[in-house]
Amino acid sequence: GAKAAQKRERNAGKNADKGPTSKTKVNEAAKNIVCQTCRQTFLLTTRAPALEEHAQNKHSKTLAECFPNFTK
Repeated sequence: GAKAAQKRERNAGKNADKGPTSKTKVNEAAKNIVCQTCRQTFLLTTRAPALEEHAQNKHSKTLAECFPNFTK
């Protein structure tokens, strides 16, 4: 009983000073690959096959037509 309560109090103090840990702003900032046809954004880490798949399936175009600025 008492040890568990002490441990809870100690841990509550550790976690209280931490702010929110949401990554939404970071993730939005990392979306800098933009399809020129539909303006859909992709994360910086998106690889060529996924972009090529988007271009083919959504627009029936090539990778270069939808993403002219994309470099591997």
